Amino acid sequence: QVQLVESGGGLVQPGGSLRLSCAASGIRFSIYDMAWYRQAPGNQRELVATITSGGSTNYADSVKGRFTISRDNAKNTVYLQMNSLKLEDTAVYYCNAGRVVFGKQFDYWGQGTQVTVSS
Repeated sequence: QVQLVESGGGLVQPGGSLRLSCAASGIRFSIYDMAWYRQAPGNQRELVATITSGGSTNYADSVKGRFTISRDNAKNTVYLQMNSLKLEDTAVYYCNAGRVVFGKQFDYWGQGTQVTVSS
């Protein structure tokens, strides 16, 4: 059974930092591309950052220079370091594991962790 368990969310003031973690089990973590998405109330889920199985990263323009995605294959964990947080970063953050096998997309999702940026 595949499980992705996020942690590290919470309440932080503008300009503060948080580090999200997502621990994976039930998959061969090292061969999956990993990503963080977020969804604010009334908005669609949006892609925040990705890291491929090879370690290449990509970021949404809104978080470039402030967020860093990384992975530790030995711990089956992906991280999202969030610095200089803004009010608009408030959302539920979701971890995603994905890969394509013979043209078929496999996606797994965590349950989400709430990040609230407020003064």
